[in-house]
Amino acid sequence: MAEVNRGGPLVGSDLRDDRMRALDRHCWSVSGEFRKLGELLDQDPDAIDDHLDLPGVLLYRFFSIPRRYWPALDVPPQVAAVCGTSLAQAVVWERFSYADPNVLLAGPGPALSSDAIHALADEEQTDRWFRRFAARPDHTFFAVTEPAKGSAATELTTTLRPATDGDGWVLNGEKTYVGNGARGQVGLVFCRRAPGPWGIEAALVEASSPGFSAELLPSVGLRGARISRMRFEDVRIPDRNLLGQHRRPTQRGLHGARQVFYRARPGIAAMAVGCAQAVCDHVRGQGVRDGGAGGDRLAAVEDRIAAIRRLIHRIAADIDGGLIDPHRIAAAKAGAARVAEDATVLAAELLGPASLLDDPWLEKVYRDVRAFEFMEGAGNVHLLSVFQGLLKGSGAGAVGPEGVR
Repeated sequence: MAEVNRGGPLVGSDLRDDRMRALDRHCWSVSGEFRKLGELLDQDPDAIDDHLDLPGVLLYRFFSIPRRYWPALDVPPQVAAVCGTSLAQAVVWERFSYADPNVLLAGPGPALSSDAIHALADEEQTDRWFRRFAARPDHTFFAVTEPAKGSAATELTTTLRPATDGDGWVLNGEKTYVGNGARGQVGLVFCRRAPGPWGIEAALVEASSPGFSAELLPSVGLRGARISRMRFEDVRIPDRNLLGQHRRPTQRGLHGARQVFYRARPGIAAMAVGCAQAVCDHVRGQGVRDGGAGGDRLAAVEDRIAAIRRLIHRIAADIDGGLIDPHRIAAAKAGAARVAEDATVLAAELLGPASLLDDPWLEKVYRDVRAFEFMEGAGNVHLLSVFQGLLKGSGAGAVGPEGVR
């Protein structure tokens, strides 16, 4: 089994903040068991239930929960102080994914839905949501993608209608390719109450509700994500579970989905970079050195990783500062997914055609990284956004085989 490298600082990083460097070191210290656990999750994603008390799993669970809800946790104060920020998310998700991304995705916690809660929920809904996840290790889902519409949020067809008896709402429709859809106890479902982009709503849905059903979809990699299909047949939604009713239509459902996408994409890019770095370090550990043809090609991939990491950290810091550039975010996501795939292809080439048979860890990460192309938007969608950004002069840079410039 490949060992987790506990080596030097992140190449290309702009982490000059002492608290971020402390977070980075802490992630190293609590992710040592993730690689072995990731192999177990590849066979049985529900095996995470036997490891919920691992410090790294606990950190992920509470990362996006505001500190006022935390119980006593063994987390250094300087680390706890930055939890919840986009830059910290990039650091945590890369370091944990360096060990194994399946642990992060299989772990319980509010995860992506927390950003939508912050963007849409009223005070009572926010308090109810975070108290729940602080009290017990529930899983959640974030359901946007539909079978006929993909992740085009403005075209979704899942409906939300007023109940005929005047008691709340009724949800009907289908979602697919949803992480933890068949495992989550509660989550957010984006649906349509009226035509047009401002007719989209976000509802809190309990998996125990009558009419709710979900099933796992077969997958060859990143099985910890438990990608699922979900169906809603006359599912009752209490009025208290419809988010954003105190907001204007322009600040409701679609606004919440966008906030999640903007914050999640740098995190997904960080996961891909973590895997790519792990593969390069693994190949270095097999004796490939600079100076030869193979070493130079490996160094070129490592340079791309460093460039994309720097871009991720900069856009994450901008998001924390209230500045969002969708085109640069798209460049980071597309570039990271590409370099992760390229790193595994190069590893198999440099280590020999039998390496994917003889090296179980390399074979697993080879399968895992292909999922990043499709998570939070496919590569073509992001490349189109980069192109649009260039036309607008945003300076997003180009993404190609040579990386992000």
